[in-house]
Amino acid sequence: MFRQPEMDKAYARPTARARDLRNSATDAERKLWQAISARKLAGVRFNRQVPVGPFICDFVARSIKLVVEVDGGQHGDEIDRNRTLFLQSQGYRVIRFWNNDVMDNLEGVTKEIARVIADMPSPDPSRMREGGH
Repeated sequence: MFRQPEMDKAYARPTARARDLRNSATDAERKLWQAISARKLAGVRFNRQVPVGPFICDFVARSIKLVVEVDGGQHGDEIDRNRTLFLQSQGYRVIRFWNNDVMDNLEGVTKEIARVIADMPSPDPSRMREGGH
């Protein structure tokens, strides 16, 4: 069962914390961002350090509801389990990679992300504009 954590009391808004995390990204996060930013991977737009509920996710493709997490030693099994359960309850698919995987095997990591994207159902087509255009 998912138990919602309290917000970090040092930040009134999660966007301030997300901004700080973007500015202090790990080497692995920076390296993966270079590979997936600007729709470089399967034409999907990712954002980094995105607040979703009480959590700030490393990379999120909102259009297909995919979260990519890059984990180092700071994460624990229970924290990751709660985070994943919450994100899944919001309709997101979560995939995780270790920092050393990103640093040592970026091609393998990006291939796995592309494989997951290819296996995901297409998002609903945007509705037609009024007037049939």
